[in-house]
Amino acid sequence: MKVLVIGSGGRESAIVWALAQDKAEIICAPGNPGMEKYGRCVSIKANDINSLLDFAEKEKVDLTIVGPEAPLVEGIVDKFQSKRLKIFGPARVAAEIEGSKVLCKELCRKYAIPTADFEIFDDFDSARKYIEKRGAPVVVKADGLAAGKGVIVAQTTGEAIAGLESIMQKKEFGSAGSRVVAEDCLIGQECSFIVMADGETIIPLELAQDYKRVFDNDKGPNTGGMGSYSPMSALSDADKNFAMKKIIEPLLFALAKEGRPYRGAFYAGLMLTKEGIKLLEVNCRLGDPETQVILPRLASSALELFLAASEGDLKKIKPKWSRKCAVCVVLSSDGYPGKYKTGFAIKGIGEAEKRALIFHAGTGLSKNGDILTACGRVLDIVGIGSDLQLARLKAYLASGDIKFHGKHFRQDIADIEGY
Repeated sequence: MKVLVIGSGGRESAIVWALAQDKAEIICAPGNPGMEKYGRCVSIKANDINSLLDFAEKEKVDLTIVGPEAPLVEGIVDKFQSKRLKIFGPARVAAEIEGSKVLCKELCRKYAIPTADFEIFDDFDSARKYIEKRGAPVVVKADGLAAGKGVIVAQTTGEAIAGLESIMQKKEFGSAGSRVVAEDCLIGQECSFIVMADGETIIPLELAQDYKRVFDNDKGPNTGGMGSYSPMSALSDADKNFAMKKIIEPLLFALAKEGRPYRGAFYAGLMLTKEGIKLLEVNCRLGDPETQVILPRLASSALELFLAASEGDLKKIKPKWSRKCAVCVVLSSDGYPGKYKTGFAIKGIGEAEKRALIFHAGTGLSKNGDILTACGRVLDIVGIGSDLQLARLKAYLASGDIKFHGKHFRQDIADIEGY
């Protein structure tokens, strides 16, 4: 089967690796140097929907898998389906659940789905006055897509207003910041609960936890994700059942009722608070870097899972999972998620691959064929082990094998007491 994977990050690298285990013929657009080990890369950007559509038709692609959220929100699924091409992901109106945090919060309020109390603002002064009156801690979110960085978890009123200024006045996230959500700051342990949905059947994937802040002990600004691990033991069976019955199923039902039927990966970011489980956010695609620790634990066919979801036939799928643990450490460029420099040579990948899976997240090639840093998040190092401690050890030893100027990584990923 010929499969086109759209995207160039660590999530897409993990998808390509999983498909390679099924011996699929893989094409990546635009891909990265790491993906070339498993398939052919073509220089078509992930948001160039018309060129991707033309390419898929010309190449007679059997299935397209969309990794990043932007093309989903822009309607790539609708265009492919109009040409009767199989594609994995939600249609534009369903993908808006991630494209607009306002929509997500309004659905939660309308359908009584547990989430943080919130208010919505489309002008700076009203939002500032609300924050000054309410006080901190408070969370300020840009309404639209911001690559995981449009969320400010403010511990002081000053931090919240500064974040509000960056979103609404400085326009650091462009039109994504034309509206903001100001919500209560939930305290507890986060969990990524991702399911596959086909409009009727819902299949939960294994649980994972990611680390969004750039520095150890959850300090510093939010990023796209600095690491993750799976499985996650913090949720009991009763918790999982609650999350499914009170959050995920009601949200998918709400989308269908509102004329937005959902098919694809549905990611619910949850917070385990003292008052119970509450919804933090929803994403319309697989998580990054959660995918990097979930797919290596899938003991059955990833290709069959993606294909069944795209065909509306998930009822025939029963995924099997390895008992092994996976830990992902993200190696980033110094300065990320702010300003950073790229173009530095990366050494030691071959040695690191002897210990762990290496998923390229933001790399490029020099004229001489050397692998270079090309983005904020550069490499995802995934250790696999019989327990979390062994998986963590492998991930960090492999991380130490890799050298590049300005390498930064958190040192507390999966540092879980009593696990």
